Amino acid sequence: MLVDSHCHLDYFNQPGEVEAVVARAKAAGVGEMVTIGVTFSQSKQLIDIAEKFDNVWACVGVHPDHAADVLPVVTPDALVELAQHPKVIGLGESGLDYFHEKAPKDIQADNFRAHIRAAQASGLPLCIHARNADDDIVRVLKEERDRGGEFGFLLHCFSSTRALAEAALEMGGYISFSGMLTFPKAPDIRDIAKDVPEERLLVETDSPYLAPVPFRGKRNEPAYTVHTAAMLAELRGLTPEALADLTTRNFKTLFRKAA
Repeated sequence: MLVDSHCHLDYFNQPGEVEAVVARAKAAGVGEMVTIGVTFSQSKQLIDIAEKFDNVWACVGVHPDHAADVLPVVTPDALVELAQHPKVIGLGESGLDYFHEKAPKDIQADNFRAHIRAAQASGLPLCIHARNADDDIVRVLKEERDRGGEFGFLLHCFSSTRALAEAALEMGGYISFSGMLTFPKAPDIRDIAKDVPEERLLVETDSPYLAPVPFRGKRNEPAYTVHTAAMLAELRGLTPEALADLTTRNFKTLFRKAA
């Protein structure tokens, strides 16, 4: 069984569409999936989706692109309260995005720190979005760890530098690879994927975005996790079955509430 550790099921919003997407994922061997929050209000709606399916979990949080939508930023207490629901297994996605920079950097940082503190208070892991902000991601992670202690986290849809990967791994983080791993122009990501310790690897789609080869340019969905997993298995010299077992075990280790 594979787990799609990061998707956005609420974006499949036509009547009956989520049900069809979940069914196709299960038929493809993707037994569980995690639908991810990008705004606080939308995160509440994700819980409703997760409640409908035994094999769907949710993370709740505010994406850095939306950090300034409602000010002041969401508090750790508000996140912890929402995360008490039995189908909520993590926080996020939060982090820093200096590529789009739809919110000022200081507000993004405040939002990021609030999520880290919620992760520390709840014991749930944090799903991190990192884009063009590697140095500040590392700095904030280290500062918050020194301030409030250890916390679990996952760098999702990894597309950053080896330096960020190594810093995250040193702090106990996990790394998840998406369909970008299959793109012809992503040799650096594939090189990093070869070297991540096997006990820290996860896979995802980030659907409906970033469809893997052979579906590049089309809408992505959780069933396509199998293509990213196949590429990762090839890179690591594993059978698809072994890679599935490995990444699912890692998912259950990190997201203990889903075990």
